[in-house]
Amino acid sequence: MSAPDTCDDRGVAGKSSVQKSARDMILSLGLIGLVAGVVWLFLPHDDSDPELKRVDYRVELLTARRAASYPVAAPEGLPKTWKATSVRYRGEEGEAWHLGFHTPEGEYIGVEQSTRKPVLFIEEATQGAEKTDVTQEINGETWTRYDGDHYDALVLEGKDGATTVVTGTAPFGQLAKMAQALRTE
Repeated sequence: MSAPDTCDDRGVAGKSSVQKSARDMILSLGLIGLVAGVVWLFLPHDDSDPELKRVDYRVELLTARRAASYPVAAPEGLPKTWKATSVRYRGEEGEAWHLGFHTPEGEYIGVEQSTRKPVLFIEEATQGAEKTDVTQEINGETWTRYDGDHYDALVLEGKDGATTVVTGTAPFGQLAKMAQALRTE
């Protein structure tokens, strides 16, 4: 005698509800993705770099010139397209003067001065650039070139008790232009 064929309606209904739940979940995810895509398309978004704010460094420059034991340098006569973006003076940290600029070509140039030990200061200011044998005469002074992976630099060591570093992502021509524009009064 063979066993009677029985059909369990619950088994068929169970499979159907699992399939329906999975299908509903996939449809829901698709709908959420579609809504997110539409929102992304219609909301304004800007992928460009944020505009760097120009800083007025005159007050900090006057303060640093009064406080420092050396003549603090700042550029004069640069075109207005060269934008000062950062400034600070830290007397307690080797009388460190910093003035950062953004060039019209989008490069960074920093003017750094300090009475700290030149080897340590240059290493930090140039982000590890290496000294070369190449020198450059600028305003009657001999500046030494440093080549680096991140920054290149022109360095004037030991003038009036401080080391001056003009450093950044800009090519040497622009670094030299900044060095030529530096004045101490």
